[in-house]
Amino acid sequence: MRNSRVSRTKRWLARAGLALAVTISAVAVAAPAQAATGGGNNDFACRPSAAHPDPVVLLHGTFATYYEDLNFLQADLAAKGYCTFSLTYGAYPQFPLVGGLKPVAESSVEIKNYVEKVRAATGAAKVDVVGHSEGGLQSLYLAKMQGISSEIGRVVALAPPTKGTDASGLITLADLILPGGQATFNKIASTLGIQVLADEVPGGPAIQALNNGPIAQPGIAYTVITSKFDELVTPTASAFVREPGVTNEYVQDFCPFDPVGHIGEAYDLNVWHLIGNALDPTHATPIAFCAVGSPG
Repeated sequence: MRNSRVSRTKRWLARAGLALAVTISAVAVAAPAQAATGGGNNDFACRPSAAHPDPVVLLHGTFATYYEDLNFLQADLAAKGYCTFSLTYGAYPQFPLVGGLKPVAESSVEIKNYVEKVRAATGAAKVDVVGHSEGGLQSLYLAKMQGISSEIGRVVALAPPTKGTDASGLITLADLILPGGQATFNKIASTLGIQVLADEVPGGPAIQALNNGPIAQPGIAYTVITSKFDELVTPTASAFVREPGVTNEYVQDFCPFDPVGHIGEAYDLNVWHLIGNALDPTHATPIAFCAVGSPG
């Protein structure tokens, strides 16, 4: 019996490894049918093609940067013919190598200005926004709170703390053990210069603002993607926006055995496929071979 289970496990791992290899190969050889002019990756001389008329702005998560989080996804999208752009937002001058630290509302102004810079440089009427973690929250917040919903075509939010996150119960635990509970937590976050942490918990200022009335804005196509095994944005279903015009997807709806976790979602090939489908639904394709993402 034990040998049989071991054998089945080995076969499953072999299939998973093959699927991963095939998927990586597919990504490597994929070529755009109609490429943008210019480099495509943070190239302000890039001009969108008719196939992909909206530049894509990618937003990293808390403690990340434009060159560490969605950078591999960005390169993949650029290789497929998109004009892609990213910035490190929410960084303090004394900590320039770490972004996503400032309050959501403050960083959102930075992102709005960047979107308008991209539009002016490329001549595009609209941009699509793809964000991971805090970047996912920012993509939802930006469209609603910054008065530029008419400048956004699609929003793809990857594991956003839409309703606030309890981080697998850690916030609840802090509430119980810290004198003063949530208020003390907020003061600690502010003292450390990481005000965004107080924003992302249930009831935080950004969460309250985002959820005060409908999140989805008219004229924008929304897709929210997360993993059932996300360990930071919890409960996992709290990422979803249950409103008309929003598509909510678990990675496991398409690849049931993908154990991908919160950080791994940014690098997961199954997630990339779903993002590609969300950006170009007319040419959406099923996932032929499911990769195995990082559970962390």
